[in-house]
Amino acid sequence: MEHLLINGTPSRTNTPLHEGDILTVHIVEEHSSYHVPPVELPLSIVYEDEDILVANKPAKMPIHPSMDNYYNSLANALAWYYRDSGNFIFRCTNRLDRDTSGLTVIAKNPLSSAILSDMAVRHAITREYLAIVRGVVTPPSGTITAPLSRKPGSIIERCVDFEHGERAVTHYKTLETKNGHSLVSLQLETGRTHQIRIHMKYLGFPLVGDYLYNPDMEFITRQALHSCRLSFEHPITHVPLCFEAPLPDDMKRVLLDVF
Repeated sequence: MEHLLINGTPSRTNTPLHEGDILTVHIVEEHSSYHVPPVELPLSIVYEDEDILVANKPAKMPIHPSMDNYYNSLANALAWYYRDSGNFIFRCTNRLDRDTSGLTVIAKNPLSSAILSDMAVRHAITREYLAIVRGVVTPPSGTITAPLSRKPGSIIERCVDFEHGERAVTHYKTLETKNGHSLVSLQLETGRTHQIRIHMKYLGFPLVGDYLYNPDMEFITRQALHSCRLSFEHPITHVPLCFEAPLPDDMKRVLLDVF
């Protein structure tokens, strides 16, 4: 087998190993993401090595292609970026909503993908966000524990559901308050769909510009939510990593208008 080498010699999976042997495994992609057309789009790469890529996704860009967003997703941009490197498989570990900006990590091979997915389940990836919300958040810091489920009658919206919902936990801290608005730092313990957006509305302080849960576009035309920091151990080298992304211009303008 050309993809399995023992001491540099092609070997079979049933070949016995001995102490001191050097085992080399070449992992081959069997399928490309053929349904993701490569499109030249703005792409901000914060970090890349042979196992992972960390990107700073702009708002208005979905993670995956969909019926109405087939050529403008992060997957399209990465398919273009890797267009000359052979098979391309899109493996995003921490998915962001279309209108949420900021950091997301993409695995570049099956091994790093499996390890990162397991790390996410074990809450070994720290995800921190900045949000601008309506109201003076009270108490100014705390933990929101409110299970979430799909809202009856909707294929998009979620809601707090203590009877049937999945566990959802968000830690928050107010950084600044002025003119009836607050800048809040949030850390996810779980990663449910729309979790921060619903939890802050449940607390009584919805995100500015959230068309689903607070449709007020006075200051911004998307939810004012940004993935500002990702911290985790490298899935292969185990080196501690921490990445930061500054607040995007549209959220900076909201702060200037409100604060």
